[in-house]
Amino acid sequence: MTTTFDFEKPIADLQLQIDKVKQVSDKTKVDMSATLAELEAKIEATRQNVYSNLTGWQKVQISRHPERPYTLSYIEMICDDFIEMHGDRTVRDDKAIVGGFASIAGETVMVIGHQKGINTKMRQYRNFGMANPEGYRKALRLMKLAEKFNKPIVTFIDTPGAYPGLEAEERGQGEAIARNLLEMSVLKVPVLCFIVGEGASGGALGIGIGDRVYMLEHTWYSVISPESCSSILWRSWDFKEKAADCLKLTAGDMYKNKLIDGIIEEPLGGAHQNPEQMAKAVQARIIEDLKELKSKDIEVVINERIEKFCAMGVVVES
Repeated sequence: MTTTFDFEKPIADLQLQIDKVKQVSDKTKVDMSATLAELEAKIEATRQNVYSNLTGWQKVQISRHPERPYTLSYIEMICDDFIEMHGDRTVRDDKAIVGGFASIAGETVMVIGHQKGINTKMRQYRNFGMANPEGYRKALRLMKLAEKFNKPIVTFIDTPGAYPGLEAEERGQGEAIARNLLEMSVLKVPVLCFIVGEGASGGALGIGIGDRVYMLEHTWYSVISPESCSSILWRSWDFKEKAADCLKLTAGDMYKNKLIDGIIEEPLGGAHQNPEQMAKAVQARIIEDLKELKSKDIEVVINERIEKFCAMGVVVES
């Protein structure tokens, strides 16, 4: 069953009309092509209108669509010869983060990303994409391995946040994320980061420090989710839509505030409408950026990376 959000109801209603007209045409053998053409034009115009005027909260909803492609889907569509690597060599293998060597258009890269799971059982197995400290330590181990063999790193970010459980804090959740921020800022290989769904707080930042950071059109990136922000400020989730607008968490807002390097356009209606097209757009960006970054001296790349993040949030008063 396809998930339909409230703001997509006009589209769903028109699609229902189209399906009914097709059924009548098939049953009665009456030519309904003119009616179908009119409805098809109307639904296309409605789609354009709906998806070009989305609010922050509506974009959050699309970013969470259960049919959106996750990290392993992108790896399958973009990469060849993916070899998954496991474990942080300290505690265990965190299933919320996957990673390993793969090749993209003949270029060997280290691919790392959050994985949510495609059904209830797999979501529980993947802990809904919420990584524990060992997940970030696994990610760092793989990054250092890529650095050792001089291979670029590509990360896919899609998490509601790092796992907030007591046991995660006991094992050093904050330290693990902070260590990744420090180490990623000085890695001696090109690093590309793509926010393909939810980009929440330190859970996203833990694999989000790169030479280029991109957001897909209908994703969000923020220090806190709209629901959590609403519950803190208003003691209720009822103000999540207002919180989403106030947080300025959309790709457009983030690019305007110079917190990301670019926005990758999604197929009309979201990445889940045409995953292959979305994957090709991401792959093209990876190939282009790696070519550019590899042409530079690595010390220049590192300095530019550090300067970019150090400039964020700086306010100069005259």
